[in-house]
Amino acid sequence: MDMVQVSFQLPREVLSALRQDPKGFVREMRVAAAVKWYETGAVSQGKAAEIAGLSRAEFINALNQFKVTPFQYNADEIVSDTARR
Repeated sequence: MDMVQVSFQLPREVLSALRQDPKGFVREMRVAAAVKWYETGAVSQGKAAEIAGLSRAEFINALNQFKVTPFQYNADEIVSDTARR
């Protein structure tokens, strides 16, 4: 797998305020970004899990922690799609 490294600088106080070490911060940030991108429909659940560095089951648990549904369709969309068939 071809990997790209991304880096940026943060004031040390940010990590202290969050009570995170750099590795923990990066891990949490990857999960948060993946959840948000999944929530907005920018990426699939599988791709989001990959971005987060989690298995699909672990990612679904992360969605629950962030109170984001694991389903990409809402009830109205499912009813509408079913009615068209």
